[in-house]
Amino acid sequence: MTDVNTLLRRRDGHHARVTNEELFFDLVYVFAVTQLSHELLHNLTLTGVVQTLILWFAVWLGWQYTCWTTNWFDPETPRIRCLLFAVMLAGLIMASAIPGAFGEWGLVFALAYVAIQVGRTAYIVWELGSDHPLSANHRRMLVWVSIAAAFWIAGAFTEHWTRAALWAVAVACEYISPMFGFALPGLGRSRTSDWTIEGGHLAERCQLFVIVALGETLLATGVAMSDTETWDVTMVSAVLATFFGALAMWWLYFGTSSKDATDTITHSDDPGQIGAYFHYIHAILVAGIIATAVGNDLVLAHPHDAMKTTYALVLGAGPAIYLLGSAVYKKVVYGVIPVSHIMGVIALALLIPVAYVINMLVVGWLTTAVMLVAGYGEGRMLRKRRQSEPLERSSH
Repeated sequence: MTDVNTLLRRRDGHHARVTNEELFFDLVYVFAVTQLSHELLHNLTLTGVVQTLILWFAVWLGWQYTCWTTNWFDPETPRIRCLLFAVMLAGLIMASAIPGAFGEWGLVFALAYVAIQVGRTAYIVWELGSDHPLSANHRRMLVWVSIAAAFWIAGAFTEHWTRAALWAVAVACEYISPMFGFALPGLGRSRTSDWTIEGGHLAERCQLFVIVALGETLLATGVAMSDTETWDVTMVSAVLATFFGALAMWWLYFGTSSKDATDTITHSDDPGQIGAYFHYIHAILVAGIIATAVGNDLVLAHPHDAMKTTYALVLGAGPAIYLLGSAVYKKVVYGVIPVSHIMGVIALALLIPVAYVINMLVVGWLTTAVMLVAGYGEGRMLRKRRQSEPLERSSH
């Protein structure tokens, strides 16, 4: 067997670039995010929300664990490239099965997902052997994803809420176990210092997934425009509301903190710990984008309709989830929670009772206005922070 070190990325002190293989891999997740937003749009019930949330965590976990793998291992080496493409194929099958995951395609979805998580991890354990510094962590990881696999497959043979409960346990196994270092009796636990990741690469991969999710919102807007025979004032207004809402989300992430986030994780004494935080936070951020995309679809399809409770909750919840996720993200990056985000969440909550006396289009514009104001407030705070930094350094 070839020396496993030839499969690892070089750690030469420079930022590890995102490869073409990884960008190609991400295309499957453009499709997966679209599938999730459509699934929620067509099932706006409590059951639909719970099911979509479970499926979203599956999509995210499959992508995120693979992201960590390509942080350690070089996707440009033939064997890792083949592994990545095999995961990509399983991901395509999994994403295709999303509409029927809680119906007749449950087993297809579960087997595709298990193939991603268990198959990828087992292959890496085999490549590492028993003595490599990364071996112990991956063995623990393999046990945890195998435990989760049992719940995924068992759930596929049940129906409705029983399936949801079993799959929720599976999600918890994979989402929560890293918080405890994949701890297992007899196998010990991993420390975040064992996760010798290249921080800049992980930050960039997360940023690219946010781009993927935001791209889906623009795609939905474009499709709605192309399906409309007459582009009247109402249609143009709805498109502008959804476009500026997506722009506000972009600004809140990329315009204010993405570069600082890269610097934070790159210069951290424990990049593995910051990387783990990113692992949890981005699941919330992108969930907010997906929910917002559903709200945008509703505004574009029914601009003059009176507000329903379900619609009001979706229109407010998507931006609110995004702002909460962004607030925690800024806490990791800057050490403080921005007031603008909290005020934005409060404003969105106050909009819900007001929504009943106005139509969908006006609510769409109001939620967009809240996001734009939050972005403006965050931008002002950032400028003040950067202006104060030279003064603080000169005083020392």
